[in-house]
Order: sequence, then structure tokens, then C-alpha cells
Amino acid sequence: MKIRNAYILALLLIVFACTSDDGRNNNPFLVDIGFQMDLNTNLPQYSNLNFPGNFVIVPNVGLRGAVVYNFNNSQYVAYELSDPNHSPNSCSTLEINGIEATCPCTDDINKYNILTGQPIEGDGQYGLKAYRVERNGATIRISN
Repeated sequence: MKIRNAYILALLLIVFACTSDDGRNNNPFLVDIGFQMDLNTNLPQYSNLNFPGNFVIVPNVGLRGAVVYNFNNSQYVAYELSDPNHSPNSCSTLEINGIEATCPCTDDINKYNILTGQPIEGDGQYGLKAYRVERNGATIRISN
């Protein structure tokens, strides 16, 4: 009976020790907006996602849109295009140049890597807000 109680206690500790935030930090500047969008890579506006090393910008999802990057046709990443290190405003939509996302606001020099989402320049403590990405045939689904 004592072994059974110890087993149940250990199981409860494991269950309650787990978190479900996918390793994300709670960013006070960016609210969570639930969405789901399917990108058909047979369409011209998303066809770049059929080739490794390419990305597309998807407007009208999340706060300011998202960038979706194809690593190798089986791994994709998607990030919010609002600078994660200050409140959304008229200049906080990131601009993409190669694999870098840069904030055009004149009061900061925030720059991020769209492969990892990590800051590469600036004073911010937050990396890019990641979205979930799944590929099923010619469809890539991004969601929050």
C-alpha cells in the first residue's frame, strides 16, 4: 500500500511540474491573439515556401502579420512581425531583409534573426514571438 501511495505521489509531482507554454516567455508588450491560417503553397503568393531558404510575409494574422521561413521543406518557423521589445505603435512593424528582422523605429536599434527568433542587436530582453507551424501536403498551417 505504501508503494502505491509513493507511486501516486511521484506521478502527481511529475504532472504538476510540467508546463504547457512551449517554452515561451510571457511578453508584456504583445498580447496573445488566437488565429489559424492555412497557406496553400500552390498559390503564387505562398509558392516561395516550396523552396528551402525562402520566406513569405503573411499580413493580417496576429498583431502585425507574420514571417514564415522554410528551413528544409520539413522544418518551418513563423514569427510575429511586431517588435517584441516595445508596445505596438505606428513604427513597430518589423522589416525583413534576408534573415534579419529590423525595427524601423528611430528610438531603438532592435534587430532579430528570423531563423532563431533571437535578438542580434538592441537592448530588448525578448525574442520574436513564435507561432506554431505544420505542413500537410501543399498546405502550411500557422497558428497561435
